Amino acid sequence: MTQASGVVPGQRHLNGIQTTDREFRNLSEPTHTMTETHDVAVPMRDGIDLRADLFRPDTQTPSPALISFSAYPRQIQNTRAPLGLVEAGASDFFVPRGYVHVIANARGTAGSEGTWTFFDQQERDDLYDLIEWVAAQEWCDGNVGMLGISYFAMAQISAAVGRPPSLKAIFALGTNESCYDLVSHHGLFVSSFMGPWISAVGLLSQRTDRVWRSKALKLIGDAFSEKHVHHRLANLNGEAIAASLKPVLKTHYPDDPFGQLWRDVAVEHPTYDDFWAARDCLAALADVDIPVYLGCDWDNVIMHLPGTFTSWEALAHNPNVRMSLLPEGGLNWPWESMHIEALAWYDHWLKGADTGITDGDPIRYAMPGSDEWRTATNWPPAESEIVEYALRADGVLDRDEGEPGDRTYFHIPAGMNMPSAADPAREQAPADRLIWDGPVLVENALDLAGDFELRLDATITGLDTAWMAILYDVDPDDRATPITGGWLRASLRTVDEHRSRPGRPLLPCTTPEAIPVGKQVTYRIPVVANARHVAAGHRVRLVLTSSDQGKDAPTILGFRHADVGEPSRNTIASSSRLLLPILAH
Repeated sequence: MTQASGVVPGQRHLNGIQTTDREFRNLSEPTHTMTETHDVAVPMRDGIDLRADLFRPDTQTPSPALISFSAYPRQIQNTRAPLGLVEAGASDFFVPRGYVHVIANARGTAGSEGTWTFFDQQERDDLYDLIEWVAAQEWCDGNVGMLGISYFAMAQISAAVGRPPSLKAIFALGTNESCYDLVSHHGLFVSSFMGPWISAVGLLSQRTDRVWRSKALKLIGDAFSEKHVHHRLANLNGEAIAASLKPVLKTHYPDDPFGQLWRDVAVEHPTYDDFWAARDCLAALADVDIPVYLGCDWDNVIMHLPGTFTSWEALAHNPNVRMSLLPEGGLNWPWESMHIEALAWYDHWLKGADTGITDGDPIRYAMPGSDEWRTATNWPPAESEIVEYALRADGVLDRDEGEPGDRTYFHIPAGMNMPSAADPAREQAPADRLIWDGPVLVENALDLAGDFELRLDATITGLDTAWMAILYDVDPDDRATPITGGWLRASLRTVDEHRSRPGRPLLPCTTPEAIPVGKQVTYRIPVVANARHVAAGHRVRLVLTSSDQGKDAPTILGFRHADVGEPSRNTIASSSRLLLPILAH
């Protein structure tokens, strides 16, 4: 008998936060044992078979089903290994509570037939067919939901826009509705992520059950499940583990599709074009009417937080949407957090139980820098007010611009063979970044929540450049904690003014526009929406640069972008403004 997981004594303990700081009622209890069936063939409309593992409650009564779908090996999803690929959710939590858990692989991965196509219409068709196949099985009562974070959550959005009749609700934490926005931050390719990620998917997709069902892998899973080991992994960042596996990932995989896909996303489609439009669900979200639970952790600025807010706005017509914004580490690996919240969601929508999940305001958010949870009816919160701060010529961030002027830094790409005396890293040479510090908050704290924007009045000497801005909360000991960031390739600066608002410029990124060298241009740089309690004694700091490749470069979660290869002297006028969303007290 498999031990059920949960948070009470006698259960295998789940790591991570489990609710948005609230109590639920009438939740399903773990009364079932679990049976497993591996490598089940699931037929698609074109004759291709996907492979799935089934985890079912030991009962003759049909049950609702939760589907986890991705390109990551389904065989490792219940190993509890702290890897950034173990994101399907814990079968031993949901199955004992009366749900079938179906973990399926996208075509061309981990035994599924066909060729992986990366979130296009083919994958959306496969999701439709998978959902309807599950709903038609004798062990399913016809009610289907979905489960999992990151890729698994993006698959949920992809499935929802196809509107399969048996999909009754989704629970998508850490999602994106647009693959372009995930891969390229307004024209700046996220190089530190996409190469290793495609390599990992390509490598792992070639492994067979001889590896995945081996005794060695089972022993690893058992080791990670051991109580004291599992507890020590509670706050482990899976990125650190993934980094340690890089030497293992240096192996060959087929160029088709994996090598070609990297060339597509990194080289052949730098702007938003038909390739990316085929992998964008934003417009189709307007027709989604099933209940949708969205969420992300605040520190996931670089990947899934922007897509969470974009999806929220696209679903404004739907009355059954909820969103939670989680504290740092809210979605660590292996993904086991928020399972009780998910249970309350699915017990309500798939089993008809009154769990309390729809009580109160639709948005619940942790306030970083404090222990508080807050609520809102919409985003930005109604009490959020945009306040402009000048990027002063003296390096101060203040509401008053002071004496007009400007500041300058240099971007010198690698390979320029710059003489050492001209190296910006040397004290006497021009800087490779600029820093503005706000005043120390002497008495009152500063609460931020909502939309951020950086409006630069800037002159460059290059034909193009990158703008990379990171906002920090700096404590009295000068320790800086990232709050949020914004990124833009200067030549893709065109703003869709009709769809934009102060604090939230929307950039189509379809057509590069030449930059007049040596002439001042205004850039509206989207800075990812966020929240922060900046305590008394702290101050806000803005760092601006044009490269995050250096070891000491300003980054968030260590993610870095490919350099724009143009050397440039970048001058920032004091008329530039940082827009901060300040909560009225």
